[in-house]
Amino acid sequence: TPKIAFVDDKAGKPVGILTQTDLVRRHSVSAVFLIRDITGKTDYAGLAEVTSEIPTLLAHLVGSGVPAHQIGRMITSIADAVTRRLIVLAQEKLGPAPVPWLWLACGSQGRREQTGVSDQDNCLFLADDYDEDRHGAYFTDFAKFVSDGLDASGYVYCPGDMMATNPRWRQPVSVWRSYFEKWIRVPEPMAQMLASVMFDLRPIDGDFSLHEGLQEHTLAMARQDSIFQSHMIGNSLKHQPPLGLFRGFALIRGGEHKNTIDMKHSGVVPIVDLGRVYALKGAIEPVNTRERLIEATRRNVLSESGGADLLDAFDLISMVRLQHQARQVREGLKPDNFVLPSSLSALERNHLRDAFAVVKSLQSSLGYGRT
Repeated sequence: TPKIAFVDDKAGKPVGILTQTDLVRRHSVSAVFLIRDITGKTDYAGLAEVTSEIPTLLAHLVGSGVPAHQIGRMITSIADAVTRRLIVLAQEKLGPAPVPWLWLACGSQGRREQTGVSDQDNCLFLADDYDEDRHGAYFTDFAKFVSDGLDASGYVYCPGDMMATNPRWRQPVSVWRSYFEKWIRVPEPMAQMLASVMFDLRPIDGDFSLHEGLQEHTLAMARQDSIFQSHMIGNSLKHQPPLGLFRGFALIRGGEHKNTIDMKHSGVVPIVDLGRVYALKGAIEPVNTRERLIEATRRNVLSESGGADLLDAFDLISMVRLQHQARQVREGLKPDNFVLPSSLSALERNHLRDAFAVVKSLQSSLGYGRT
């Protein structure tokens, strides 16, 4: 564990040691303070005021050397707190819900991997005694209030409309079960995409019993269906790491982000996709990518060497992405995912190439049925 020694200027003797654990604890407290402030807010503007501090917190976390996966958890904990506060405010406005419900996050929030750039991905599970005619208006207003509040707080609307405001993603549990069963039985391209998103579900607030057993049932079905697994593997290989000939970077060729690397879709997403496939193959319940890779290695779904290499690659790629965002925050810019290779040192570029090569190798192994 990295340590920093503090030395007395006059005596020249060490007077204390600051460890990485101390830094994590300090900034965890900062995140806790933001969450505490969130619980006292009563409107969208108040919540937005708190979440406006997230970029500064992220820059401090990165600058203090906090590991990427811990940063992701801290940043996501704030999104969770905002969601829960909005749910409280929605019920204060609309009254108690007519039937049991459960709000769930998917995407990066579901996996606890949010950074300084996050949209919202969410859905609602409703009890099976839900009746559209009697209860529909309440949950339409409920979902709109929460999603509008998330957008006002900086978690912009999902471009793919993967939100509880979409009636398709606001359904009784029995309908959700039928969704997953159909996606597994008939794995056409859209089903693969939807399954990929929904396999990252994590309950946020409400009646957690509505989710119990569904993930276990779905993973068991997916593990037994080799055709579905093959389709999911093929889908996961669509996101390739940005390596060209002779280990050069394959950069974006045109547009606003010309000559950059997309550290989200070409960087972390290929590993997220691999982790999801390993979870399906091993019926692994955690949705966090790092936890999936660790558990996949423990269960021999992924070889020990492959698992260690991929975990290191994921940590490095994630940190380069976060360091880029932190640098933008310090410069007064809005953080994004597009890194200029020239902004990295030669050593950083070499390490990044090695990490991308690991991902490419594991993708090839998965494509050929080896891990």
